[in-house]
Amino acid sequence: MVKYDSGNVLLKPCHRRQMANDLKRVTHLGDRIGDFGMTIAMRQIGRSCEMTATVHDSVGDFTCRSRQQNWRFALRDLIRTLCCQLRAHRSLRALAPAF
Repeated sequence: MVKYDSGNVLLKPCHRRQMANDLKRVTHLGDRIGDFGMTIAMRQIGRSCEMTATVHDSVGDFTCRSRQQNWRFALRDLIRTLCCQLRAHRSLRALAPAF
C-alpha cells in the first residue's frame, strides 16, 4: 500500500497518476517481499523539492530521501534508491531460514 503526503507541493491529478505509474516497480518488489507499506512525503524547500519515503516490509523498516530541482527528478532518484534497497531486502529474506 502506498500513501502520499504532498505537503506544500501542489500536485494535479495527472501528476498523481504519473507518480503511481512510476512507482509500479517498487510496489511490485515490495509485494514480493511481503507485508509492504510505503509513505511518501513531499516538501517544497526554496527552489528544490524534497521527497522522503518511509518503507515497512517483512524484513524491516527503512527511510530514503531525495532532494532535486523538481518533483519528477526527485521521484526518479527516490525510485532508484528504493529499488536497490528492496532488492537487498529480498536477498536477505531469501538467505534467512524460514520458521
